[in-house]
Amino acid sequence: MPLPTPARTAIPTRTLNLGVLAHVDAGKTSLTERLLFEHGTIPRLGSVDGGDTQTDSGELERRRGITIRSAVAWFAVGDLQVNLVDTPGHPDFIAEVERALSVLDGAVLVLSAVEGVQAQTKVLMRSLRRLRLPTLVFVNKVDRAGARYDDLLAEIRRTLTPAVVPVARVDRLGTRDARVVARSFTDRSFAAEVAEVLAEHDLSVLARVVDGEVPDDVAGPLRDQTCRGLVHPVFFGSAVSGAGTAELTDGVRRFLAPRPVVAADEPRGTVFAVERTAQGEKVAYLRLFSGTVRGRQRLVLRRRGPSGAVEEHRGRVAGLEVVGRGAGPLTAGDIGRVRGLPRVRVGDRLGADDDGPRVRFSPPILESVVRPAEPGREVALHAALTRLADEDPLIRTRVAGGGATSVLLYGAVQREVIAERLQREFGVEAVFEQARPVYFERPVGPGEAVHEFTPRGPNDFWQTVGVRVEPLPPGAGVTVTRQAQLGLLPKSYHRAIEEAVAATLRQGLYGWEVTDCAVTVTRVGYQAPNTVAADFRHLTPVVVLRALRDAGSAVHEPGYRVEVEVPDDALSAVTGLLLSLGADLRPAVESGAGWLVPGDLPARSLHDLAAALPGLTRGEGSVRHEPGPARRVRGPAPTRPRTDGNPLDHDEYLRFLSDRNLAVGVTGQVGNPAR
Repeated sequence: MPLPTPARTAIPTRTLNLGVLAHVDAGKTSLTERLLFEHGTIPRLGSVDGGDTQTDSGELERRRGITIRSAVAWFAVGDLQVNLVDTPGHPDFIAEVERALSVLDGAVLVLSAVEGVQAQTKVLMRSLRRLRLPTLVFVNKVDRAGARYDDLLAEIRRTLTPAVVPVARVDRLGTRDARVVARSFTDRSFAAEVAEVLAEHDLSVLARVVDGEVPDDVAGPLRDQTCRGLVHPVFFGSAVSGAGTAELTDGVRRFLAPRPVVAADEPRGTVFAVERTAQGEKVAYLRLFSGTVRGRQRLVLRRRGPSGAVEEHRGRVAGLEVVGRGAGPLTAGDIGRVRGLPRVRVGDRLGADDDGPRVRFSPPILESVVRPAEPGREVALHAALTRLADEDPLIRTRVAGGGATSVLLYGAVQREVIAERLQREFGVEAVFEQARPVYFERPVGPGEAVHEFTPRGPNDFWQTVGVRVEPLPPGAGVTVTRQAQLGLLPKSYHRAIEEAVAATLRQGLYGWEVTDCAVTVTRVGYQAPNTVAADFRHLTPVVVLRALRDAGSAVHEPGYRVEVEVPDDALSAVTGLLLSLGADLRPAVESGAGWLVPGDLPARSLHDLAAALPGLTRGEGSVRHEPGPARRVRGPAPTRPRTDGNPLDHDEYLRFLSDRNLAVGVTGQVGNPAR
């Protein structure tokens, strides 16, 4: 639902897309609400506790008091329109944050002056700095008892980055009368403090600092380094009282700038959110980086499929609303709400796939099988979960057998939200089985297999397919290429083979998805007129799995690269815990009054580490994690039940195909009609 349009005092000529990010409960939604109110977008302040905020518009968000989906609102300051993207703070919805980062020009990272730097804060700041995304830090809740200033700045420098400049001070800190005062760049002591931070990335400033001089202008270089993502001004305030928010707004104008627009005729952009109208029509939020999009224009959107191949789909713009501007056209730098793209999904790219910053948080590591509480509603459940996957492709759905559907998850809160949405939006009550880790397979070496049709011999299929499977480096994904001459088959048969390869690799020899492999189609052939495209879809899984069996397949488990910060007297206990959880540790390094213990941890063990750490460290320990190297499973390989009829078992697979054909009303015989 579009937000109210504020009265304009000037026509904005520039647009800044600004993300608001934070650990849960730091107050980012309240800050967003305050900024919208102070600049006339909304007539009154809502509150998270009251469930009446503008950006948390969903019933679940209002009732739970957390942001679940990224929301876009806007306000204008002079000639600048600021599009605010409010993102979730709970780790279970990290995929929403990932999508938001890809369309931003800058960010505000919100911390609590009381709780300080939290685990999720570290994850976010590490990603922001890796992307060099210009970021301001806003320390919220300065009017709360226990609010900190000096030691909080020391904590930020120690745990997030030393490249910070506090541009405000707080009087009467920790009281309801807390007041924020901006620091003056004409103050020589403050200018000297800023120059020391700037000198790290500016040799000319460094030379003057070494000579004991204070540069005449530090505000300009500070803006330059902030826009380059090197330094982060720190603001203080209270979203509840409004203290310090005017200074933050001034900082947004002073220290951040819209991303330069690349001149191009072809429109390029990213779909970072999808919602549905009351009638079920999809509405895509599209950030445009170059070019122009107009009403009734035909668009070609691209995404990478499970095989790694680029898939395309087309649509015509049936409706277009530019955030903050109303009717189109949508121009570079702006965000638009686009209707008329029925196949659109989050992450789709318009134009070339090379614009915008990229960040990759870890994929979901849990899988849960979902069944309807009421028998007979299996089809409705699967359809509902498929629709939810359009909004969040990382949850990935698959048929799990017995009418059940499996989904990939980040954690328990996300599972609860999905269950509630299934009930409220689709009328399906779902039962989730206990979640278990998601593994994957990689080929060990090269392998080949072929099924060749011979007119005089016994044949299960009247087609010829040969494939070669080879391992690729970790992270390469899956590639499918043709070595067989294209003209030997109709294009529809080649397409059927490639689609079947991708589908087969979703469950390898042990039932897990196969990745980091190259599949080459080496031989093709068919017997006319007894062949249709479906015959190649049936035969290809048999050949691919035989080739994979020839190559050998190893099951891997996802991992995290962790840094555990512990007090000095807890080092031994925490090290023992990590080793018991299967971590591969690197040497610990001293950090302040404690230690940093780095290592690689199996993803399945992260929850156990987080649960045990507070008790071993009196609540002083923290863990920072990011996607790390996967590890080959030690010991017997875990398996997952197959849903494809087991193409490696001749009789079982033919029965599966026959039963499936009967279920969908297909007549005829699977395999060689002469058998």
